[in-house]
Amino acid sequence: MKKESLNVSLIVGGAFLMENIDSTAITTALKQMSVDFEVDPITMSMGITSYVIMLAVFIPISGWIADRYGTKTVFSSAMAGFIISSVLCGLSQSLPFFIGARIFQGISGAMMVPVGRLAVLHNTEKKDLVTAIAYITWPGLAGPIIGPFLGGFFTTYLSWHWIFFVNVPIGILCILLALKYIPNKEIQSKRPLDWIGFLLSGTGLLVLMIGIELSTEKDADFLLSIMFIVGALIVLVISVWHSFKVKYPIINYSVLKIRTFRIPIMSGTVNKIMINSAPYLLPLFFQISFGLNAFDAGLLYMSSMVGNLVMKPATIWITRKYNFQKVLTINGFLLATAVFAQSFLDPKVPYGLIIALLFVSGLTRSMQFSSLNTLAYSDVDPEQMSNANTLYSTMQKLSIALGIALGAASLHVSTTYHGNGIKYQIEDFQLALTITAVVGYLAIIQYFNLKRDDGLSIRIK
Repeated sequence: MKKESLNVSLIVGGAFLMENIDSTAITTALKQMSVDFEVDPITMSMGITSYVIMLAVFIPISGWIADRYGTKTVFSSAMAGFIISSVLCGLSQSLPFFIGARIFQGISGAMMVPVGRLAVLHNTEKKDLVTAIAYITWPGLAGPIIGPFLGGFFTTYLSWHWIFFVNVPIGILCILLALKYIPNKEIQSKRPLDWIGFLLSGTGLLVLMIGIELSTEKDADFLLSIMFIVGALIVLVISVWHSFKVKYPIINYSVLKIRTFRIPIMSGTVNKIMINSAPYLLPLFFQISFGLNAFDAGLLYMSSMVGNLVMKPATIWITRKYNFQKVLTINGFLLATAVFAQSFLDPKVPYGLIIALLFVSGLTRSMQFSSLNTLAYSDVDPEQMSNANTLYSTMQKLSIALGIALGAASLHVSTTYHGNGIKYQIEDFQLALTITAVVGYLAIIQYFNLKRDDGLSIRIK
């Protein structure tokens, strides 16, 4: 692997580290933040989804901006915006102010990691793609290990506001390294911005997430929620239709003709929705039903993130030895089964067994996530890379919001079914995890459509 590619991969990995510390630390603080803001814990999911909504809305434009102004310039500027918005999050004293700061943070994040990943893809040969993707994700996976620990520690012994201040030193270091090592990709075209496509996709994604968020609220108006969701889907269909009518669409869906890209986009997104629901459900489960404080809940959940990191060195070997169809199918089943097994947890279960289960869940989560991310770009031509990265990054970030929404909606359905109102009980979390596991099992079906030699070009050293 070339030194230039290695340097860029590690810098982008640092951006993942900062983003993942931020996103996982907040989950352990949601209960205390809901008390400080005087809102329901489920309502606090808005603080997470507002950030991810902005990611989904603005990621489509990131590829055009990077091509126009250069990856180094856009990446470094986005990092600066992320730092400033993180400070504003840390200074929040009310939910509306916090949501506003998270929106700013989401817009910055939309220009940060996707453009950084694009820099890696542009500076890495196909034969080194598996290794480059691993270097991107290894530092990023340290975030979910550090995040719950730091989030719980700050929330329990200091204040949750300090969670966001951690981003400042990491961000400054990444900016300095980016300015030194990331090449500013030369502008290859002066393609015009597809404003209509941007407005259609942005509006559709925004309305979709508002509709899903409304369905998770206490005393939700489900008719209004359905109207928002249906309206959003209509706008998104129009957006796809529009993309085939213009020369330079904001999102080029023609890349979906590539099977090894289409399946990670479709089934992979469903898989990631299940994966991303766990960081929302489990810390709340441990605090509300197990009676743990934020620090202990974060420490317990950290065992899953340790599994994530431990699995990474084996990922490269496994994906080179076994075909992607086998890996994604078998590991996908194990991942969904691990989540289903979590639905049987209660305070009487020995903590050693809980830690072991969460660790195994982390192993399978890491394997599935890395395999999908690697396979997606295996057969994409260099000239299509920017379009593929834009679409993949959009769906990946949307899966985070949908994962949180799935967790919140499942919990809402469970409390309604059990008649517990907003007094969440053990059975509510158990049913919510069962629903989440079913989504994971459904994601496996399309992996059988992969062929044994799919992704072979990146499996060979």
